[in-house]
Amino acid sequence: MTEVLLTVGTRKGLFVGRRRGGAWEFDDSPYFNAQAVYSVAIDTRGEVPRLLAGGDSAHWGPSVFHSDDLGRTWTEPAKAAVKFPKDTGASLERVWQLHPSAAEPDVVYAGTEPAALYRSTDRGESFELVRPLWEHPTRSRWVPGGGGEGLHTILTDARDPRAVTVAVSTAGVFRTQDGGKSWEPSNSGVSAVFLPDPDPEFGQCVHKVAQDAATPDRLYLQNHWGVYRSDDAGAHWTDIGEGLPSTFGFAAVAHPHHGDTAYVFPINADADRVPADRRCRVFRTADAGSSWEPLSAGLPQEDHYGTVLRDAMCTDGADPAGVYFGNRNGEVFASADDGDSWQQLASHLPDVLCVRASVID
Repeated sequence: MTEVLLTVGTRKGLFVGRRRGGAWEFDDSPYFNAQAVYSVAIDTRGEVPRLLAGGDSAHWGPSVFHSDDLGRTWTEPAKAAVKFPKDTGASLERVWQLHPSAAEPDVVYAGTEPAALYRSTDRGESFELVRPLWEHPTRSRWVPGGGGEGLHTILTDARDPRAVTVAVSTAGVFRTQDGGKSWEPSNSGVSAVFLPDPDPEFGQCVHKVAQDAATPDRLYLQNHWGVYRSDDAGAHWTDIGEGLPSTFGFAAVAHPHHGDTAYVFPINADADRVPADRRCRVFRTADAGSSWEPLSAGLPQEDHYGTVLRDAMCTDGADPAGVYFGNRNGEVFASADDGDSWQQLASHLPDVLCVRASVID
């Protein structure tokens, strides 16, 4: 029987749930107790699935752990998996993102704060700094966002291992097409309303970018004000926010199989970070942003204040897709039918930072 694995990273540990058939079961206690877990990846490319988690201990500092038994036991490398070289003068604050490459079987990328990209060739046990991005000529002018200077989005292209797209708060989107040797800002059309020049080459506060399932060059971007689509792998962006109750938000997710289909969770405003109109709703487009549909069946109908962060919404790879999100109220919701209907899986958890799910054969 197919199993769905759900991981919920919170301010105080990692919660792991499993569904076989129709019922969900969660492990008895969180892993990495009292650690903030900002990033999780479920790597199903090998013979044995591997879980990766970016933990952040207030005492021991940040680290990357891995598990080869679906989260029941975890290993921390003897040497720090992600570490800034001494000559950079930087120290690792946290690992914001862990991303198994779509094109290279053993390659895993990590995005960090301070904003940097790391590459692993051993499935996440050790990483090396991608220096050309760290040394990019615009870097001295990158400004941290409200949550820090984090590289929070990594997209790879199954057609070409040399093509990688990243997003940084608040530097914007950068792309390489030569395996990381050179990087170009890719923010044309994305507004930065908080800057004197609202249309800069870089400096946008991009919150998340997702890749279309059927058309890999089609991307969806949730900005600090603004929802956008690119049809040329990020070279140019078009505003697709019309029809949403607010274009401010953090999360953006694409359907794992259906093209032109993506999800966002609108937030009232940057100065009022609660669900738009104080209603708990996911919005879905099935036509690449030409229109948006609210999804709320089974979600709370009363006034709601649970903010969904940039990595706290995901899909699981099934078809129909499982769609999941967690919020800063410590609630986790799941849909097994592309978002048409929802059920609450958990409540009263610590602040939810990231949610990842996958079908495990």
